[in-house]
Amino acid sequence: MFAYHINTRYIKVDQNHPEADAIAGAGLILRRGGLVAFPTETVYGLGADATNARAVARIFEAKGRPPDNPIIVHVASRSQLSALVVGVPTAAKILMDTFWPGPLTIILPAAKGVPEVVTAGLATVAVRMPDHPVALELIKVAGVPVAAPSANLSGKPSPTHAAHVLQDLDGRIEAVLDGGPAGVGVESTVIDLTAEAPVILRPGGITPEELGACLGEVIIDSDVLAGSYDGDSPRSPGMKYTHYAPRAPLLLVTGNGPAVALKIRQLACAEKCVGRRVGILTYSDSSDFSAAGEVVVAGRRERPETVAAGLYSALRRFNELGVDVILAEGLEEKGVGLAVMNRLKKAAGGRIIQV
Repeated sequence: MFAYHINTRYIKVDQNHPEADAIAGAGLILRRGGLVAFPTETVYGLGADATNARAVARIFEAKGRPPDNPIIVHVASRSQLSALVVGVPTAAKILMDTFWPGPLTIILPAAKGVPEVVTAGLATVAVRMPDHPVALELIKVAGVPVAAPSANLSGKPSPTHAAHVLQDLDGRIEAVLDGGPAGVGVESTVIDLTAEAPVILRPGGITPEELGACLGEVIIDSDVLAGSYDGDSPRSPGMKYTHYAPRAPLLLVTGNGPAVALKIRQLACAEKCVGRRVGILTYSDSSDFSAAGEVVVAGRRERPETVAAGLYSALRRFNELGVDVILAEGLEEKGVGLAVMNRLKKAAGGRIIQV
């Protein structure tokens, strides 16, 4: 049985010049089967020794993560792949040459030694090389590949600051490395290279357009666009379950800009009339909703990368404000906007209005 009374160490590190002692201590925790939260360029990850099934199982316990949800394995060098995957096809080499280190996860056939708890019983494993000096140094010092989903309670907004990790996991894990805010703000793009054609299973910081420029034909899984999953065993993290959700129910409103603004005002008025406190997720270049509810600006609509960077902090802000319902504006599903909308659809759990 997992004990929730661990003294979680908070360790501040300079992301450009991480202190050797701090990283060495965290690496030792991983080698001994402990859990360490650490910054990546996307979000904060919750790491365990990927070769230690018992340690990886503790990730599921600490997060409350469903056991059929596979975990991405992080590496610091391609040499670590030999123990994780059965061969590296040409397409994977092209993507690694272009995007690694970076926010791209590649699904490949799993080697026999990969623990089943990592793959969720699948014949494949998801691997990536993070583009963050603290993450890379931690993996090198630990001397093992590191299994790491986002460092939050399962289903909640992913953490982009160390403080977010502590809000969810203080007392449940051994250590948190604070390397400052994550830059990309949404999890890595996941591409499956085990099918006939490359398939994007989760959009992220690397866009379909960028992947297509490298590989030619790239398919976007239909569940990505729908924001839902109807299968039994998800092939990638972030597919099956409601994710990224704040405490209050979120309603996503999409469509033409003026019509969206009008609909949000109407919905806010109806909610306030029955005594509910309304939160509105919007963008700095959108309509003024200050009279309609508690407004949180995630970023700039015309620059979706700023929305990606600010999205999870914005969703967590609504928890602090104590709103009863959240009304969120949609974005164009293009480039990084596809990743943002995927996360908002997941957070909405099917509550979407098209106007």
